[in-house]
Amino acid sequence: MDQISNFMARRSTWPAFIARKDEPRLPVSSQPQPMIRFRTLLGHCLYRRVVIWTFVVVVCLYFTLFNPRLNTTSREVLELVNLGNGQFKGKPELEGSADLQVADLQVADLQVASPQVQAVDGKEHVPQSSPEVKPADKNEKDPAGDREKNEDGPSGLNGPHWLKYKHLDGYYNGLRSLVTFTEYKPGYPEISYTSEAESTVAQVHRTETPRPRIYRPQPDYNSEAYRSTYVPVRPCYLDDEKKVPVPDLFAYDGIPQGQPQPAIGSYDLLGIRQDICFDRFSRYGPYGLGYGPDQGGTGVGIDTEREGSDAIWERTGKINFDGTDWASAQERCFLDNENRFFTGNATLDAHLAQMHPKRIDRTAVVIRLFTGFKWTSHTLLNFRALVSELSLQSGGEYDVHFLLHVRDNAAPIWADEVTVQNILDENVPWEFHGLCTLWSEAQMKLYYPGDFGHTFENPANSDIHGVYRSAHMPLQYFARMHPEYAHFWNWEMDMRWVGSYYELFDTLGTWAARQSRLGIWERSAKYYIPAFHGDWSNFTRLVEEETQASGRASVIGPVDFPGKTPLQHGEEGLLPESCNPGYDMSKCGVGEDADLISLNPLFDADQSGWVFSGDVTGYDTQFDKPPRRSAIVTASRLSRRLLSVMHEETWRNHHSTFTEMFPPTIAFHHGLKAVYAPHPVYVERAWPVENIDKAFNGGRDHTTGGHGSPFDPTNEHNFKGTTWYYNSEFAGRLWRRWLGYAQSDGRANEGMLSGGRLEEEDRSGSGRLCLRNMLVHPIKWENPVEEDKY
Repeated sequence: MDQISNFMARRSTWPAFIARKDEPRLPVSSQPQPMIRFRTLLGHCLYRRVVIWTFVVVVCLYFTLFNPRLNTTSREVLELVNLGNGQFKGKPELEGSADLQVADLQVADLQVASPQVQAVDGKEHVPQSSPEVKPADKNEKDPAGDREKNEDGPSGLNGPHWLKYKHLDGYYNGLRSLVTFTEYKPGYPEISYTSEAESTVAQVHRTETPRPRIYRPQPDYNSEAYRSTYVPVRPCYLDDEKKVPVPDLFAYDGIPQGQPQPAIGSYDLLGIRQDICFDRFSRYGPYGLGYGPDQGGTGVGIDTEREGSDAIWERTGKINFDGTDWASAQERCFLDNENRFFTGNATLDAHLAQMHPKRIDRTAVVIRLFTGFKWTSHTLLNFRALVSELSLQSGGEYDVHFLLHVRDNAAPIWADEVTVQNILDENVPWEFHGLCTLWSEAQMKLYYPGDFGHTFENPANSDIHGVYRSAHMPLQYFARMHPEYAHFWNWEMDMRWVGSYYELFDTLGTWAARQSRLGIWERSAKYYIPAFHGDWSNFTRLVEEETQASGRASVIGPVDFPGKTPLQHGEEGLLPESCNPGYDMSKCGVGEDADLISLNPLFDADQSGWVFSGDVTGYDTQFDKPPRRSAIVTASRLSRRLLSVMHEETWRNHHSTFTEMFPPTIAFHHGLKAVYAPHPVYVERAWPVENIDKAFNGGRDHTTGGHGSPFDPTNEHNFKGTTWYYNSEFAGRLWRRWLGYAQSDGRANEGMLSGGRLEEEDRSGSGRLCLRNMLVHPIKWENPVEEDKY
């Protein structure tokens, strides 16, 4: 009965999505297409029936007679399944991927050897050859803690070691289980778990759903303290008449009892609030979730459990977003507050820096978009939130832009306004048109012409100007066109943040500026696991001891290597005064804005097993490859200074490395300040924390680099059960449960659905999910009926 109820709950979400004949807020290419109707096949037209049914019969005969799967013996099937015991292989996804990752070039799990050339997303693709797969030895363990008999995974298969641990069900404790932070008892990792341990089950403490409150993580711009230090902030609005205020985000005080703590990273370290949580209505209700198009909303969320959600709209009402032009609102906001900011002109800014009240820098959040991307109403909600929280609620401190990759290199995007408008109409919702900057690979070949020389390795077998290998090129170009910004966040379409985007970006930037350059590269090469490493000072001491034991020198400033080409203006200005001889080196770089903030460790790519570690172009091949650093997942903040150096390395020296390696490597070579920010990352199962350290810091000298790196394809399976990595599966499952959709929970019985409307409405349960601030990635679909698009 539970399975039937869950299935019906999931099914109840279908009509709202399928029944829409069109969605005027979505671009043409993203609007739902009509389903095939049976009357088309059974209609009165004889010729139509003959053609269609002949085609169907031929296709069926082909698959029956020639499909090798249907002619495979039982023994061959078993041998095919046993390939799962070998090296982990990811899913190929070249163009249209929000990430440029290792497994994009490898075949899927349990897949037989493929032809030399495959079609992937409309492109010819040459997969990597796989090493010989040997049967698993039950007594043999790999560096990640590795492959033992799996009692909780797919029946009859040996699986990764971590699959034997129990699921952490505390994530699914809802609003009626909220307790204050002082009463909160996490279900993980403070308590001890074994493979037989039971997950914590929260007691339902409330009979009614609690009420949320307005949540504003921005500074109190009206306070005396702020106004006496900085230029006053003028409020911003959604409309030209300045009658529609920017909606507020809402949050709940407290945390669901038993909800796990993050396994990796820390709230307190970065200064992110962890004593509050957000449900889907408090997070997205202000932007159109929970009410229909007739009221100016999106219509999503109406068919989910919604007790108490009306509190979100009591003050402002349900805002009608029809006709909202986010670019216009963003521009008005900046112009009303223009005198708050530095300008990007070095001479003028040096003068402004001496004046009171203080000016501040501006930051661009640049979202990578491509033609053909399938927008949904959930996507609208996410980017409405991004513009509202970062730009309009901060008085213009941030601007949001879309960097739209036009994949048709023949499109005259510089010459014909009609072509540009058609591209926008087909690929971007009208409300975001003004935020888009179009570019193409053909443009990059013109902007960065010339011979880039020899490439050490090119596993992607693609062009150096292509987005797959050189996604930094259009960002460098964008930065040259926008000198008004001091920093540029490179962001992706399939990333989500539970909570305020302003809190995320502001705390990361503030924390990174406080970091000393002393030992920064070594700390950034390692995952911080608080339950294993202790507090940050203890982690810092541990890294220092490990560095000394390794015999490797700590890196401060530019690194030298054979064949290095100097910059045009030298590197004497890249280290701050606090790093000069005679200063306390522990204070070196403290207070200096980071040139690069990554969201995964900055690892040594050499001998790491990472597929693209040798993708190095333009360097003198009479020497070895230059030293390299990389960070998987391209989401990062880059300074204007770093992008300027990358630009010079590209156009003057014709140097390049693979997309995820280029910014960290250039920062490493030229002595720029780079740091990995250990944001909270959750795990789906109750790993012992010492095993997490072995799996994720199992590389050379207990880091993420070198032999044993977690980014080696044989080890990447460990990320599937986390909330942040390009191949994460848990991130999407948790996110969709939080949105109110019934989901497979990832256990052995894949047919079992959990969550959904009926389960959340059950008074014996704890209600809809409420999650703390967290990054989740990748989110390839949100409403389960959208899964077939991906």
